[in-house]
Amino acid sequence: MSSAVQSDFLTVIRERHAVRYFDPTHHINEQEIMQLLELAGSAPSSWNLQHWKFVAFTETDAKHKLLPVANGQRQVVDASVTVAVLGDLEANRNAAAVYGPVIEGGSEDAYAGYASSRILFDQIEKAYAVDASSPYRRDEAIRNASLAAMQLMLAAKAMGLDSGPMVGFDPDAFVKAFHVPPRYMPVLLVAIGKAIKPARPTTRFPVEQTIVWNGFDPGSANL
Repeated sequence: MSSAVQSDFLTVIRERHAVRYFDPTHHINEQEIMQLLELAGSAPSSWNLQHWKFVAFTETDAKHKLLPVANGQRQVVDASVTVAVLGDLEANRNAAAVYGPVIEGGSEDAYAGYASSRILFDQIEKAYAVDASSPYRRDEAIRNASLAAMQLMLAAKAMGLDSGPMVGFDPDAFVKAFHVPPRYMPVLLVAIGKAIKPARPTTRFPVEQTIVWNGFDPGSANL
């Protein structure tokens, strides 16, 4: 069983490609979208704070409102659903909700490896108690939301769907058009549906070109 699952997963990874042209007649129901986003939300995140929020565009009017924000890229309208993945700049506010039930349940690892909940929560708050010029909050929001976005695309492929990530949009216009609270920042859009044209052929560097064993050698900074 495990080998079959592994083989299945490897196929999903190898067959997932970014699609630009979607069948506008293909419909994904709300339950299927919920399942996709539940799977996306099982991605790992720093301190399990789950630094993401998903805005799902399914209605025609909302998609057409998104279209100019996405620089006229038609896939946001033609896809069955376009998901805006937002990063949480105040993910520390999730700590009590994440750890409260675990602590109350008396789990052996209730404090995520820390000696007490106070130490855990203090460390999280200390990390987020940075001044406005620090990139920490932004970096964490982008890093962790991107993990969820990748998992969303793999989940879509596993469910027989196609997807295409998009960063070619105006994040400030998105915030204004869809009344995004200051807590969240748009990270990327993911169009999901059924392809009507295959993905553009792409190549990948051979792994021998992308791997470095045990660190760089002196003088290799320009490689």
